[in-house]
Amino acid sequence: MVLWDGIRGEAVLEESFHLPLRKVAAVGIGNALEFYDFLTYSFFAVQIGHSFFPERHGLLYSLAVFGVGFLTRPLGGLVLGMMGDRVGRRPAMVLSFSLIGVALLGIALTPSYAQIGTAAPVLLVIFRLLQGFALGGEVGASTAFLVEAAPPGRRGLYVSIQYMTQDFAVLVAGIVGFVLSETLTPDQLDSWGWRAAFLLGTAVIPMGFYLRRSLPETLPEVEPVRRTRIPVRFVLLALLMTMATSTYIFGIDYITTYVQDSLKMSSGAAFAATVLVGLCATIGDPVSGMLCDRFGRKPVMLTAAAVILLVVTPSFLAMTRFGGIAVVLTATALLASLQSLLVVPALTTIAETLPKTIRAGTIGVVYAVSTSIFGGSAQVVVKTLIDWTGNQLAPAWYICGIVALGGLAMLAVRESAPVRTV
Repeated sequence: MVLWDGIRGEAVLEESFHLPLRKVAAVGIGNALEFYDFLTYSFFAVQIGHSFFPERHGLLYSLAVFGVGFLTRPLGGLVLGMMGDRVGRRPAMVLSFSLIGVALLGIALTPSYAQIGTAAPVLLVIFRLLQGFALGGEVGASTAFLVEAAPPGRRGLYVSIQYMTQDFAVLVAGIVGFVLSETLTPDQLDSWGWRAAFLLGTAVIPMGFYLRRSLPETLPEVEPVRRTRIPVRFVLLALLMTMATSTYIFGIDYITTYVQDSLKMSSGAAFAATVLVGLCATIGDPVSGMLCDRFGRKPVMLTAAAVILLVVTPSFLAMTRFGGIAVVLTATALLASLQSLLVVPALTTIAETLPKTIRAGTIGVVYAVSTSIFGGSAQVVVKTLIDWTGNQLAPAWYICGIVALGGLAMLAVRESAPVRTV
């Protein structure tokens, strides 16, 4: 396969280790399990705040601890990413999955603030840091695996599995939250309902561990990592692109909290919106991958960025002005569908541009740094902006500003799609 090497500035031939899509799905299953655990925290932020913090600042502190989980992502991206480049993709993915299982059990079983006092939030922070470390290394290793397992001309589709399984996790977490919110009282949801959602993830840890260990290695002959100077320009563009995608993802995920906290709607309505986010994005991700394989990475992500800038503010305005479940779900479906067209070609571009010997580590660090700074802070920033300004459109303004910056980077980056040869 002939690719554009953005590091050396020339077209190069890279030999791919092709795997059938059904076998690559094992990466996706493990990825979905890990992101289910991580995102469930976000969706139950209100209930977790009630359990681990004094009532007055429960939600804000809960969201802050959600952001704390992003602090160790760069470290995980560096350590597990380098492991993926030097030892192999599979060992790094197995380790990240194991660590997320430990963190999941820890959060689910930690007693509440009312039971053990300040020890409860301290333990919560520790397990969130472990979760962040594991996920920081997960993205680099699994994305490198997907790129290297793809046949010619299908890298966009294979990389879409990275986001498709994340969004499937959103869908499952939303369904679980919706069922629990509809069948349990608010007191039951606060006391043990959210814990049940976490514990459901532990039931599939053995299966996920087995699937990860059974994968072939896409880096069968590990070479010593050569010193490769990555141009500062490319690093900056990659950071800006992932800044935009992570901010948009977590900004849309905040709709679950936004519906309950700002629009004063029921938790059932909030989780219905979450289910729709997961459903639309899960369907949209492979479509986005196929589109960017057909038309190129830049046309797809630039079109998505432009449309997002046009529709985000009107969508939030409609939700705040008119309210009602129908308006919320319509706006949510539109915003979630655009998410796929933005994020899949952006990550594919970054992965394709990097040499194989430093791919996992560099993706992990770049993704983790931008996600930690902007994705991890997005929900706290949005909540704070709403409180300071008293304006419910604050999320739209923040998302538009970040996506505009990311769009400029997408415009400046070189097209990375394989060079078609006769």
